[in-house]
Amino acid sequence: MQLEIKNLQASYGKIKALHGIDFSIDRGEIVCIIGANGAGKSTTLRAISRLLPADSGSVMNFEGKNLLQYQPDKVVSELGISHVPEGRRLFGNLTVMENLKLATFARKDKDSIAKDTEQVFSIFPRLKERISQMAGTLSGGEQQMLAVGRAYMSGRKLMLLDEPSMGLAPLLMLSMFEALKGINREGTTILLVEQNARLALKFASRAYVLENGHMALEGPSEDLLHNPEVKKAYLGG
Repeated sequence: MQLEIKNLQASYGKIKALHGIDFSIDRGEIVCIIGANGAGKSTTLRAISRLLPADSGSVMNFEGKNLLQYQPDKVVSELGISHVPEGRRLFGNLTVMENLKLATFARKDKDSIAKDTEQVFSIFPRLKERISQMAGTLSGGEQQMLAVGRAYMSGRKLMLLDEPSMGLAPLLMLSMFEALKGINREGTTILLVEQNARLALKFASRAYVLENGHMALEGPSEDLLHNPEVKKAYLGG
């Protein structure tokens, strides 16, 4: 088991967002979390990457290490967990290449950095064409490519993805998910939060359903695709 979460609780001020959820991910898996807006999906990713403090009683272990003992920057540089947040959060006034370089701030392996940069351009050829362009002037699809590419450069034992299909045209959406499958085949575990439940369930091998900060359902994605409750609530019947 690569990631183990037990009794995860998180709050925004006095508002409880997660009410003690449990889940786990094995190395090399693609797992998705689906649920309505406000269910706690993004909060879950933010808690794992330590951008949001977990409440007392929470347990999070990654490859046998206590995640709660790591600051957000060390989660990336020491544990190899990268986070592609909703909205991409790129440095719009920096070029494509500068954004990628910034992701390697804690790395010392120059040869591997060069190889990884070429691999990013292999996965997303459009980025190589835009290498000197300011990130803020890229299209929405190109910005999403850059956000994933930046995560690839920073740490990729586990990649956390928050709504990667948001704002993408259907063909570009499918292309993005094919690229993610390629990254997974290289050995990166993927935990995906996605509003497009049907797309997420077809992409992932296993899935969890989050409702109002509680884990409501879990199982193989194929089973959840045919689950009457899931179909009614998230798949349009």
